[in-house]
Order: sequence, then structure tokens, then C-alpha cells
Amino acid sequence: MDGSANEARITAAEFRSDAGTVAWRVTATGPQAVFRAEALAQAASLVEPVVEAADRLGILADIDVRPEGVVVYVPDRDFGGIPAAAIEFAAAVSTAAARLGLEPDPARIQSVGIYVAQHSATDARPFFAAALGYEDLGVGDAVDPLRRGPQLAFNPISGDVPRRGRTHFDVSVPADQARVRVDAALAAGGRLADDSHAPAWWSLASPDNHGVDIAAWSDDVGD
Repeated sequence: MDGSANEARITAAEFRSDAGTVAWRVTATGPQAVFRAEALAQAASLVEPVVEAADRLGILADIDVRPEGVVVYVPDRDFGGIPAAAIEFAAAVSTAAARLGLEPDPARIQSVGIYVAQHSATDARPFFAAALGYEDLGVGDAVDPLRRGPQLAFNPISGDVPRRGRTHFDVSVPADQARVRVDAALAAGGRLADDSHAPAWWSLASPDNHGVDIAAWSDDVGD
């Protein structure tokens, strides 16, 4: 798979409607699944089946192996939609995980981004890309070439004061986990800054007024 425009794509709803994707969720950066493990060797045992399925189906997958578990991603590399073959890939990975005794844990699925709010006359993306070693993604984002760090989004604020940076974190979680995450942040000393967009997202502030948006990423409706 080369991420070309000719590749068949599907929506998040189409991906999630298949029985083989029950352990998976789609967030802002694409489909992913988390499988719990008790040791690094157990988590690593899933790598070979993931590689086999990815090669067979032409999926450019990411694998994050930790002693506590393994995360498998189908990263969104061009905002073009999910590869149609991701359904079969997800089913194959889930089957292999079950065979290896790795239990899915959808509650741990998330993607974290940083939302750089900038004055309408400013283009901050070149600076951040250079400082972080990132690459441009689409018309307004930047991404770690190896997708290790959080994705950056750059959006202008009309009427804001020049030279004042206003940056916050975007935390994308499955829709059924969003309210849990919001409540936990509030209980930990956070403040609800804006819930006018709920249940799509909640804007929270830390005790010293740093911003975090918790986004309920609904992957069961059409795009």
C-alpha cells in the first residue's frame, strides 16, 4: 500500500460495522486496538502475526510494544479515509491476539494532539516543524515522521492579539470513554471551561489554566 488516491477507502462507520473490528476504535489518527499483556515477551508475540497480515493485505501498520501491552494502529497518513483492507487486517490481528491470550482493552485507546492556536496573520507551522523535526501533513497539520509524538494542528484565531500564543492539548478518545475522562480530569482539580460543544468535545482547564479538549471520537456514524 502506498497511500495513493486510487486506493479503496472506507469511513469509520463502515470499518466499525464489521464484526471483526469489535476490539478496535477509530480516533483522530485512524483505527487502533490495545491488547493487554503481562510481560514484554507476551506482547511481542503479536508482532509476527501483525506483520504477516499487514504484508498480505498491503496495510502500513504501526506497532507499539510495551510490557503492559501492545497497540496496533492503521495510521491516517493523508486524511483520505481508512483503507478498505483495514477491516480484514483488524480481524486477523484480533484473532491472533485471542490465540496468544492477549485481551483487548478498548478503554485505553486514545490519540493525543496539540492544537496550536495562532494569530490569523501568523504561520507557526514551519517553526514547530523545524524545532520538533516534524513534517507537514495536509494543509494545516504537522506530524512526527515516525508518528511517535503527538500530531500538531495549526488554526488561526481571528481578532486575537498578535504575538500571543494560545496552545492546548486535544485528547481524542472513543465516544463511550469521553465522559469518564472528563469526570476524572475534573475530579483531579480541573475546571470546565466550555461544554457548549458537548458531547462532541469538552474544553477543560488545569488549576493553572492550561487547556485540554477531550473529544468524543464517534466512529459509528457516517463521515
